[in-house]
Amino acid sequence: MKAKDLLNYFLDKATWVNRDNTVDEIIIGDPEKNIKKLLVVWQPSITSIKHAIKFEYDAIMTHEPTFYCHGNELRHIDSLCDNSATKKMAMEKKRLIEDSGLVIIRNHDIWDRFPDYGIPSAWAKHLGLSDYPKTTANDGMQCMFEVPPVSVYEFAKKLANNGNINPREIQIFGEKDRLMSKVGIGTGCICEIDYYAKMNCDLFIMCDDGASFWSEISLANDMDIPVIRVFHATSEEMGMDFMAKYMNEHFSHIQTDYFPFDTQVSFLL
Repeated sequence: MKAKDLLNYFLDKATWVNRDNTVDEIIIGDPEKNIKKLLVVWQPSITSIKHAIKFEYDAIMTHEPTFYCHGNELRHIDSLCDNSATKKMAMEKKRLIEDSGLVIIRNHDIWDRFPDYGIPSAWAKHLGLSDYPKTTANDGMQCMFEVPPVSVYEFAKKLANNGNINPREIQIFGEKDRLMSKVGIGTGCICEIDYYAKMNCDLFIMCDDGASFWSEISLANDMDIPVIRVFHATSEEMGMDFMAKYMNEHFSHIQTDYFPFDTQVSFLL
C-alpha cells in the first residue's frame, strides 16, 4: 500500500475531519512509496527516527508534530531565522529523514476522535473507566465518568497502578482526601474547564500542555475542584499503542510496531 493510500484510508473514515483544514497529511517523504513496515510513535524524536532507519521501516505514523509546530510544518521552519536553534534542529532532522527515504504520516485530527481505538477511548480504558456510565462534551473529546465514591488521592494511586505511570509524574492540586464520583477526563490541550463544569465533574484530570497553573489550575482551585495533572504523552500513549493494534488487525500485509515515547524525565528526590 502506498503512503498516500494509507493516509486516505484513515481520512475516508474520519467524517469529522475537514480535509481542507487538517494537519493530517504526509509531512515529508514520497507519497507514492510502498509501505510494508510502519513504525507508530506519539511524536517523532531523533531517537525514534534513528530507530526507524536502523530497523528499515518504510514510514512513521505520528500523532504529534515532527518539526515543533502544529500545522504547515515545513513552511513554518522555512520561515524561521537561519540562526535560530529551532531551525537548526529542524533542518538536521529534515536531512536525516530525507536521506533515509522515510515517509512521515501525521494522524492527529483523525485519531483524536477515532471510535474505540482513538485517544479519548484509549485513555479511558487506560484509567479503568470504560465500564462506568459516561457523559461527553466538546465533540466527544472530553468525558465524565460516574464512579463509586473514592478520594482524589486513592484515585490517583489507582491511576498510577492501572496506567503503569510513575507516581511522581502525577500532580494533585486541591484537597487530596476529598471524596469524588464524577471524573472528568481530557487529553493533550483539550481539557477545558467550562466543559468539565457543564458536566458537573467533581474531579478534573488534565494534561500539562493543556493546563497552565496560572490559568486552568488556578481557576480550578478557586472553583474548589481538585485536579490531577499528568504529562501530555501519558494521556495519549495508550492511544498510540491502540493505533498499532488497529493497523495489525486491519492491514496484515504491513508490519506495524509501536515505539514508546522516549523523552527522559528526571525527578529530584
